[in-house]
Amino acid sequence: MATVTQPVRLEQDRLYLSLYLQPKASRDQFLGLHGEELRLAITAPPVDGQANAHLLKWLAKQCRVAKSQVRLLSGESSRHKQLVIASPRQIPPALAELLAKAT
Repeated sequence: MATVTQPVRLEQDRLYLSLYLQPKASRDQFLGLHGEELRLAITAPPVDGQANAHLLKWLAKQCRVAKSQVRLLSGESSRHKQLVIASPRQIPPALAELLAKAT
């Protein structure tokens, strides 16, 4: 398991994300950088894993992959999360922009 050092990193066919999550927002959206992490707002509340389930489903939809291809590596009960998306069929513009800056 790789440790994410940049907010967004593409390695082989895996997209690694380092996120700072803002639950109970008015809408789901990428909000830019928060220190060394990508700030992401989601509408779900941080109760009984609802925010994590919503996050994984939303990211799967954004990258056009099955929900099973999005895995939470760490941060299950934290706002700071590390995720990996296997074989993303699409990279959302906000993430593509960060990937372009990293190279």
